[in-house]
Amino acid sequence: MDWANALQPKLDNQYLEKISVFLDTVYANETIYPKRENVFAALQATPLATVKVVILGQDPYPNPEQAQGMSFSVPKGMGLPKSLINIYKELADDLQKPAPQDGDLHRWAKQGVLLLNTVLTVPAHKAGGHAGKIWEPLTDEIIRIVAQQDQPTVFILWGKQAQKKQALIKGNQNLILQAPHPSPLSAYRGFFGSKPFSQTNRFLESVGSEPITWA
Repeated sequence: MDWANALQPKLDNQYLEKISVFLDTVYANETIYPKRENVFAALQATPLATVKVVILGQDPYPNPEQAQGMSFSVPKGMGLPKSLINIYKELADDLQKPAPQDGDLHRWAKQGVLLLNTVLTVPAHKAGGHAGKIWEPLTDEIIRIVAQQDQPTVFILWGKQAQKKQALIKGNQNLILQAPHPSPLSAYRGFFGSKPFSQTNRFLESVGSEPITWA
């Protein structure tokens, strides 16, 4: 996996061992989302060499069966979380096309959209429960590595938590798009009307990359 090759020189073995111990401990003692085999699903779905866009989330959905290991994505057939409903509303308005009918975002991931949460696990019904515990050194390094690629990349930062990561994004070749979070609490403060999907595709086309088929 090209992610492992890129990350291992940046992260010491002691830290990687701590991740392994952390996972063993929390999954043995409480209900954790996503399923353990899906903790690194975002990296598995979108190899580093293919990344053209990063959509940065906070942590997985804390409710049963929702979390897939990719930011904002839920399995096909699952009811749409409110944030994803708002993302789809903006998509339909921005592109003047019907929004997708299901919440499985693998179709974006396969096109080079890295759906990265800054925290990769969550205890059931405890949003933010693993923030600051173990994950941030890893996910910060992922952001740095993507930003330093030759491939120009769009970073979509929704909400204050994601926007705190802007300092990690070095390189004039990249585009950073910021807006309020799509949650019902903040979507009407500037998320709606921010047009991230059309802006992303215009940028990708301007640098000679294939645009994303969002709808």
